[in-house]
Amino acid sequence: MFDPENPPELETACWFNADPAPTLQDLKGKVVVLAAFQQHCPGSLKHGLPQAARLAQAFSDDAFQVIGLNVPFEATETQTKAALEAFVAEHGLSFPVALDKTNGKDLPKTMEAFEIQGTPTILVFDRQGRLRRHYLGQVDDLRIGAEIMALALEARDAPREQSIAIERRLAAVLTDPREHHHHGCGCGHDHGHDHGHDHGHAHEGGCCGGHGHDHAHAGGTGGCGCGGHDH
Repeated sequence: MFDPENPPELETACWFNADPAPTLQDLKGKVVVLAAFQQHCPGSLKHGLPQAARLAQAFSDDAFQVIGLNVPFEATETQTKAALEAFVAEHGLSFPVALDKTNGKDLPKTMEAFEIQGTPTILVFDRQGRLRRHYLGQVDDLRIGAEIMALALEARDAPREQSIAIERRLAAVLTDPREHHHHGCGCGHDHGHDHGHDHGHAHEGGCCGGHGHDHAHAGGTGGCGCGGHDH
């Protein structure tokens, strides 16, 4: 079962704009945003990748890192290494971008390991390398910026109680996007899981995948999230 406090390492086929290739282990000490996308996905093109670029410009490299991850689970034959290289150049992406590694199944390895339901998806890791946010679809810049800043202010060795207190404060001042944005998206895959990190669904602007799944949120257990709900 997926453990957000001890997430797996990224498994990738290649990297662009990164030498050497980053790992989650190496990036501990920074807040990390992983933006999962597909090259043909409307939501990725309109929202996910432009937002990732804005975040990369807004926060210092000393405290923050954006990673793009191409997760081909639709039109896989067109989302190749050569195609991604051209895509990165065409869209002027300057942050590190990786191609997920295939494993002979419907989903590539990192996508499957992190239980990513579709694209665009944003994963946010704290300075201790724990997965603290998992959003499918469009997320407001102000919300994600506030959450990144809160995680950046946590000490690298912050005790669990401090992390939970920050989560409670965030929950008190930020509107939950799941209360407002629940619009169906295109074709995806189907599986259920139960974990404690904040797994939100903000489906707007066209996204790929993400229907037919069930998430039971155990707030405050297994991760640092507070106030879980079932849907």
